[in-house]
Amino acid sequence: MTTAAVSPTINEVDALKARLKTTWMSGDYDIFSRYLEPDAFIFFRRIGVEHGQRLLDVACGAGQLALIAARAGAQATGCDIATNWLERARERASKEHLTVTFDEGDAEALPYGDAEFDVVTSLVGAMFAPRPNRVAAEMIRVCKPGGKIAMANWTAQGFVGQMFKIIAKFIAPNGMPSPLQWGDEAHVRDRFRPGILDVRCTHRFYQLEYPFPPEVVVDFFREHYGPMTRAFASLSADAQDQLKQELVALWSNHNRSEGRGTLVDAEYLEVIAFRGDRDPNVPLIHSIPQKDVLPNRRAQLLADRLEEGATRLADFARQLTDEQWNTRLPERGGPGRTVGVVVHHVASMYPIEVDVARTIAAGNAVTKVTWDVVDHINTHHAAEHATVTKAEALDLLQKNSAEAAAAIRGFTDAELDRAAPFSLVQGAPVTAQFVLEDHAVRHSWHHLSRLRKLLGHVGGHPVSPIR
Repeated sequence: MTTAAVSPTINEVDALKARLKTTWMSGDYDIFSRYLEPDAFIFFRRIGVEHGQRLLDVACGAGQLALIAARAGAQATGCDIATNWLERARERASKEHLTVTFDEGDAEALPYGDAEFDVVTSLVGAMFAPRPNRVAAEMIRVCKPGGKIAMANWTAQGFVGQMFKIIAKFIAPNGMPSPLQWGDEAHVRDRFRPGILDVRCTHRFYQLEYPFPPEVVVDFFREHYGPMTRAFASLSADAQDQLKQELVALWSNHNRSEGRGTLVDAEYLEVIAFRGDRDPNVPLIHSIPQKDVLPNRRAQLLADRLEEGATRLADFARQLTDEQWNTRLPERGGPGRTVGVVVHHVASMYPIEVDVARTIAAGNAVTKVTWDVVDHINTHHAAEHATVTKAEALDLLQKNSAEAAAAIRGFTDAELDRAAPFSLVQGAPVTAQFVLEDHAVRHSWHHLSRLRKLLGHVGGHPVSPIR
């Protein structure tokens, strides 16, 4: 005989929510979220918010995504249960002279009217509400027909999911469904079934980067991240030591920083859902209101990765001092190009790399591009742009990466799969997709890794994690 699942009573739900509110108001999420802002910006760019659109960020924390949206010209609103972090968000908006509304609000009962927003987002926030079906229904309700819902949710198999599993070994479960179910595509599709035209799920990686080693990262989480703060506070001294050891080991095993800092890739599920009632007699592609034809899925993902690499390189370069910008990288035979020249070089190569891919996609061999030719291009570029300014380089990086991404989105599957001889790989036949991935996409990531190794972590943050 089986026992049916028993739904929690209203009093039990209220008690659970009170505990959750206390948890999220612990620590200092404003300080904690500052280290997450680079990838929050990448997430925002990818979901495609237009100037003037009304955007709601659900479970907004200290407002990082709503502030990014306001800077980009959206009419931004954020809501959260943690009133202390809403105050910090309002302070930040005031200091930047941004018009953003921050409201106290429960993701399961949003304080807004039906169809009030063009875009409804949640960046690893709404996933922690105890009743996920209510969260999904509320996000759908406040979204306009034809609008979009965008979420980023940690996955069970990803780094943050592994971190939560370690904590769960020490803390008794609270009775709510696992938040990590929001990182599972099947659960997401089931929750967004009513009132949604289409759901698109993509596994991506959030870079968790800190200018201090894993042991200090764990202390930083313990001090500033509410769930971690409360977890440690509930344990005995011995259990706290054991939990810290296991967390430090996890961060250390996944750390790919080559310096004294910490850099970990944390998988999340990006969810883009389109609001509206589906007509089963109309093909899906014609059911979604949009200005342009849907891009090829593979080409879209390639373009996304290119833009992500360019954005990460630009974010790193933007924070460099003049001395760092003019630092020379070690190369064969001695000091080589400056950091600034390398950043400008990456930007200048996008059109060439896309043209090579187009040639291969047309079925034509590329025979005149050799490593000697590449060295000549690099030498000539370095001499011509030896005094390039940061503004010039970053403007070109933004312009050329955007144009390259737009060009890549125009490739068909057949074009991506077409192969032709390529002299840069000894005449081996390679596909257009290989050229795009190994050159246009990889280029910015390759040089960003070199710059991080040379210069380490850059950029200021509000406070030191060590007190």
